[in-house]
Amino acid sequence: MLKYKGIKWIRARYWLPVLPLVFMSSLFSFISMPGTSFNGPLPQLTPQEHLSAGLLAEHVRVLADEIGPRNIWEPPSMATTVSYLKKTLRSMGYQVNIQEFSAYNVIAQNLEVEVRGTRQPEAIVVVGAHYDTVAHCPGANDNGSGVAVLLELARLLAKSLPERTIRLVVFANEEPPFFYSKSMGSRHYARRSRDRRENIVGMLSLETMGYFNDTPGSQHYPFPFSFFYPDTADFIGFVGNIRSRKLVRQSITAFRTHALFPAEGLAAPAFVTGVGWSDHNSFWKEGYPAIMITDTAFFRYKAYHTVQDTPEKLDYQRLARVVKGLVPTIVDLARLQP
Repeated sequence: MLKYKGIKWIRARYWLPVLPLVFMSSLFSFISMPGTSFNGPLPQLTPQEHLSAGLLAEHVRVLADEIGPRNIWEPPSMATTVSYLKKTLRSMGYQVNIQEFSAYNVIAQNLEVEVRGTRQPEAIVVVGAHYDTVAHCPGANDNGSGVAVLLELARLLAKSLPERTIRLVVFANEEPPFFYSKSMGSRHYARRSRDRRENIVGMLSLETMGYFNDTPGSQHYPFPFSFFYPDTADFIGFVGNIRSRKLVRQSITAFRTHALFPAEGLAAPAFVTGVGWSDHNSFWKEGYPAIMITDTAFFRYKAYHTVQDTPEKLDYQRLARVVKGLVPTIVDLARLQP
């Protein structure tokens, strides 16, 4: 028995020095992304970006200032939000499809529009954002910013001719007490897609996107990622789980190719804090590749889930730059792959 234990210890002595190398190798596979993030002064806004910045600011103002907290415990706010979203999308020429479902005996609605694919319409790229907020929170950044970006993407993509179908969806019921449950609007949507055997080739969740800060030390991360990513909150993040690593890499490659704006990517296990904290998680549960596009929320934004989450804290000019980069990114994802 002693001899056996001695052999185990000798083996352990050989393996222990190797473990850090194994850890670093695994970590490198999480953080290694194609291309290089944009660095340097941002160029002046184009006229199109100026227009986008104004429209983004107006959408967030309506959602956060005029409507305010949006959740099923305050039915008038949800109804007003749905009405605004329908009106805005229909004004762009879209037919709005509605998915109703019940949560806590209250009817909620997901809204969907699509740009039909020209060559492979049965292959679908979903772009989604939740429109609800936590109680008492105006939700300018979480998630008025994501909804505003989705509406602006819908405007800019309306006359595009993608090879695959692009669907733009606004979801109800992402926030607690629905979060991570089967009552999430995105979970109902993803489950219906799976029941219909829909071929969703990728899902992009637009989550808390509008806050940026140029101060060193303004960006934080769960351990140990602070050793590998910038400490300044001036970038947009592309985040997915290990199974969605290919989609993370495709998306950030396209964004870095087309956008003059800093972008960082991460494909990590879902248990890492924040990696699965939005509607993309619902699509993971149904076996679809999905990622989150985000400013990283509470890792940089102190007003997260508070009454201070108000429109004047957001940077609409930078958000317009993100939108400009996302349009060709989505179009690239909607092309047939070689």
